[in-house]
Amino acid sequence: MYKDTIAAISTAVSASGIGIIRLSGSQALEIADRIYRSKVNKKLQNVPTHTIHYGYIYDNDEVVDEVLVMVMREPRTFTGEDTVEIDCHGGIYAMKKVLDTVLRNGARIAEPGEFTKRAFLNGRLDLSQAEAVMDIIQSKNRYALRNSIQQLKGSVKIRIEEIRKIILHEIAYIESALDDPEHISLDGYGEHLRETVEEQQKGIQRLLSTVSNGKIIQEGIRTVILGKPNAGKSSLLNVLVGEDRAIVTEIAGTTRDVLEEYIHFGGAALKIVDTAGIRDTSDIVESIGVDKAKEQAERADFILYVVDGSVPLDENDYHIIDMIQDRQAVVLLNKMDLPAKVQAKQLEGLTGKTVISVSARNESGFDKLESCISSMFFQGKLDLPEDIYITNLRHQGLLEDALESLRQVEVSLDAGMPEDFYSIDLMNAYEALGSILGEAVDEDVIHEIFENFCVGK
Repeated sequence: MYKDTIAAISTAVSASGIGIIRLSGSQALEIADRIYRSKVNKKLQNVPTHTIHYGYIYDNDEVVDEVLVMVMREPRTFTGEDTVEIDCHGGIYAMKKVLDTVLRNGARIAEPGEFTKRAFLNGRLDLSQAEAVMDIIQSKNRYALRNSIQQLKGSVKIRIEEIRKIILHEIAYIESALDDPEHISLDGYGEHLRETVEEQQKGIQRLLSTVSNGKIIQEGIRTVILGKPNAGKSSLLNVLVGEDRAIVTEIAGTTRDVLEEYIHFGGAALKIVDTAGIRDTSDIVESIGVDKAKEQAERADFILYVVDGSVPLDENDYHIIDMIQDRQAVVLLNKMDLPAKVQAKQLEGLTGKTVISVSARNESGFDKLESCISSMFFQGKLDLPEDIYITNLRHQGLLEDALESLRQVEVSLDAGMPEDFYSIDLMNAYEALGSILGEAVDEDVIHEIFENFCVGK
């Protein structure tokens, strides 16, 4: 338990209806009593835990604000320490004035993520749950939010602990047999161990198989809009975003740089990237934009190829068709409000992709695009509440380390190595999985994780 008491504004520092200043530490109640006054001279140190009290915050004899104060005693708090939350008016000056008063009376300003860090160090959360707190704050869609909440509730912890428990049992058995060979036999143990290791590998591989979807959930689907000039790419972006973010004119080549927007589409997050129209050009600036468009296409999770259905296909279209052959892509046959010069079946045959007829001008056809994206990336599986998706790169690396250690056990079994070799690799796997939960994690790693949090959380 820390001796010092920390404080910070835990709501957004902006004009709002309410602001919260949070204190946590052994002197939280004592500090609050120095600045809080009620009409009945109530002392917060004497009130029951998890109660709310009305009064005023004073800076010496000056009234700072009218407040509600919530008192929560350890250990039943987020940090595991005595915690006080002061609910004041949400003006920027009012919140800072209350915080300044708190700091002058014995608290220090909290570092980024220090409340959650204390929750971890005090055993209220494991490291995977602490990281899930930040993921909840940064969630960009309902899938990401739900997955982060599941991890905060311990979904990753439970699965990892199940695997570690089985590995630990085998380590203990081997060590016991090596210490007491007269009473504990290792005859035939190799086959049993091989079956156990193979089963735990499958469990880890199932977690790792969710990484791709996990990345999409957490970061959004990186979606690049491609097409020749004046195909309607920028109009499409404006429809998807719901406002005029891109300049739309009848002049081909208006878009010359990359424009990025996050949108929510069918419950998923799409990081939409609008690019310059792809064509051969002698214009130096436009040529740079075309090169950037091709670079973005190489990095894309998903490509929306926009075709102007009111004019025949040309060499620029055929160039783009070649670019998307081996990529996740959907073809949008745009400008269906005009007489058609390109047919959907023609495009399907040329591209081998799903073709959806749309009109950016009339905003029609986009419901089909929504269902298509959902089926392509999620296969309808994200609605299962018990699913776990690995969204954290640190977790992915440690799972891969554990998997490799278990594979080394199989190598040792195949080579007929002594049993203590098995124990070494099993322990490596056990420790790698433990690092996901925060066991034996370097202080530098912990610092790096929590420094990415916002102040007050």
